[in-house]
Amino acid sequence: MTTATTARTGRRAAEVPSWRPFRVTVARVQRLSPCFLRITFTGGDLDEFGHDGPDQRIKLYLPATGRRVPEISTTDWYAQYRAAEPAERGYVRTYTIRAVRPAAREVDVDFALHGDAGPASAWAARAVVGQEVALIGPNRLYGADCLGHEWHPPVDARDVLIAGDETAVPAIGGILERLRATLAETTRLQVFLEVPEAADVLPLSAPHHADVTWLTRHRPDGSVAPNGQLLVDAVRGTDFGRGAQAAALDASAVDTVDIDLEVLWEVAAGAASSAYAWVAGEAGAVKTIRRHLVRERGVDKGAVTFMGYWRAGRSED
Repeated sequence: MTTATTARTGRRAAEVPSWRPFRVTVARVQRLSPCFLRITFTGGDLDEFGHDGPDQRIKLYLPATGRRVPEISTTDWYAQYRAAEPAERGYVRTYTIRAVRPAAREVDVDFALHGDAGPASAWAARAVVGQEVALIGPNRLYGADCLGHEWHPPVDARDVLIAGDETAVPAIGGILERLRATLAETTRLQVFLEVPEAADVLPLSAPHHADVTWLTRHRPDGSVAPNGQLLVDAVRGTDFGRGAQAAALDASAVDTVDIDLEVLWEVAAGAASSAYAWVAGEAGAVKTIRRHLVRERGVDKGAVTFMGYWRAGRSED
């Protein structure tokens, strides 16, 4: 261990933020499919980058066109970002990491490309080795869970459902890799992944007894299914949660959330349930699935994590 690293790890915990900015450059760009692009970032201090959950979120800070990444506050980066002139501050977008290699000082982020509809997709599609951006993410030196991840199945879950569209595929890939080492043979695992076309089906490392189904919106006849519809239909067609003790039907806040104005996000509250669901993707589809599981099927809402990663027709701003 170098003297500099020893000094960094010796900081008092009270002085160490749980999240911090990392200035990084593009080390590699790999096209995985028509939709998916993997970018490997490298940086001199990425050995300090944390990774507390398989669906770990980060913020990607992209500089404005023609500008460089500014010096970013370690403790109050978001206030600094919001206070900057709109034409100068660039963009911040949320992504899930795909892999972290601290010893190599590398982080992989998989992008679901959707043309130039958003600044991050447009940037990723044109990314080249050597470009500089910033990742705002968990700090390994914090010494505790930095949060920003939502995969928390009950220890007694024996019926697990995972569903997501292409924006959730990187997180689901990480979750499945984690489950290869931890999932009991007696636990049923159903996984549904909705992607634009058949060429976007990726090889994922999953438990051998997992039932993994890819759903493609582009049909052989040339028609295209609406975003999220195949995912909704697939979940409705399962018998997930049927064997669990039914909870009282719950007219919860999910039915009153305006998904065009509010973030649709609720994490399982640790219910002692034999069923557990993790659902992420387009907010309209996620809301429909959650309503079906909780209100129509009677799955305990404390055993369902649902996250609207994006909303059709709305920008993250």
